[in-house]
Amino acid sequence: MGLVNTRGLASTERKGSDLSDTRPRDGNASSVSGIARHGRLKKPGILGGILGIVGTILGVLVVSSLVIGGLAVYQLQAAIGPSVDIHPHGTVAPPPNIGAYPGGFNILIVGDDTRAGQGGIGVGPGDGGALNDVTMLLHVSADHTWATAVSFPRDMIVPHPKCSKGGTAAGLPVNTALSYGGLACVVTVIEAFTGVDIQFAGLITFDGVINLSDAVGGVQVCITGPMVDLYSGINLPAAGTYTLQGAEALAFLRARHAVGDGSDLGRISSQQVFLSSLVRKMETSGTLSNPVTVYQIAKAATSSMQLSTSLDSIPTLISIASTLKNIPPSHVTFVQYPGTTGGTGIYAGKVQPELALGNELFDLIKADKPFTLGTQGDNRGSVTAPSGSSTTSATDSPIAGATVINGLIGQSAATSTCSKTRPLSKQ
Repeated sequence: MGLVNTRGLASTERKGSDLSDTRPRDGNASSVSGIARHGRLKKPGILGGILGIVGTILGVLVVSSLVIGGLAVYQLQAAIGPSVDIHPHGTVAPPPNIGAYPGGFNILIVGDDTRAGQGGIGVGPGDGGALNDVTMLLHVSADHTWATAVSFPRDMIVPHPKCSKGGTAAGLPVNTALSYGGLACVVTVIEAFTGVDIQFAGLITFDGVINLSDAVGGVQVCITGPMVDLYSGINLPAAGTYTLQGAEALAFLRARHAVGDGSDLGRISSQQVFLSSLVRKMETSGTLSNPVTVYQIAKAATSSMQLSTSLDSIPTLISIASTLKNIPPSHVTFVQYPGTTGGTGIYAGKVQPELALGNELFDLIKADKPFTLGTQGDNRGSVTAPSGSSTTSATDSPIAGATVINGLIGQSAATSTCSKTRPLSKQ
């Protein structure tokens, strides 16, 4: 199928365009030796979760100041679809009063790769879905001064507790959890693997990503060279900075073959380029001071996501948003759960978790202690942006006294980075 129609050169603003995507078939796996292959359906996922975090949590921020009024709040509440109980055997606390959410909390953002009801995006023979190809856990500190988002590689092998449709196994890919019991099953798997309690969760699909990126007016991304991916549909002709929204933003977030080494691990780093830029835009550009813009963000978030029952009320969303409004980009950290490739047995062609480093990370998260990134591991998908890059920047002021962790891959949201592109001939 054809690429996205594009216009202009590097450092020009780009508008969203129609997406025509063909998912990779047999024989299109990464050609890089030792790189994890994808699960049983071998297809690129989405990064709906990235936009979901900001759209859901930050997007409704202005509601708390009542800029958009009571009618708008009613309309937003009415837009929320059927929710899901992620702890069916537990109790759900009543929504807090409008204001900052009390204490620390964890939100799991899940991106579903389903093609059903997505306006024909990515539809082709064998296309199915019901895979959580994005699984990201956001931890917000109890004092509301810092936050950490941990991305779990979709092909990472982890124990799967039993869910409503099965799943009990010593090791299965993370991204199969959704098929074994929906959003609640993904929560169960991540809670069991990390030892954290997850209070809130949300699931987003292709159309949700498009709606949210349109609502914020696009996001600037920097790339090191041409980014052309026949499978996601992205076609950025040269190195430089682009403003992406709509279907083109979705194509960028889905691109795997055109970034890093062609693996999902490289794509996660590339996706963090987008998310960090989005956080900086929300923080520094006055996006949230425009009531019309913010209402569109909130509307897109509430109508495009399946929320947990603990998250499906506007007062709760407002309270959560209020806790984040004063967290600077330098105190927001994005990391990958550490893993290696090239393993054997159940890890053959998959990602094997580095449990010692992963436990160090989550021991700090469970203790609600901040950390900063020291010496990083093999960052396949992004590089620091060159001096003078036109991407939105922010002051990088690390948290004083934070523990330094070496070996993780990630970045502060205040750091401007570029996606490391990969030539089409190597796809």
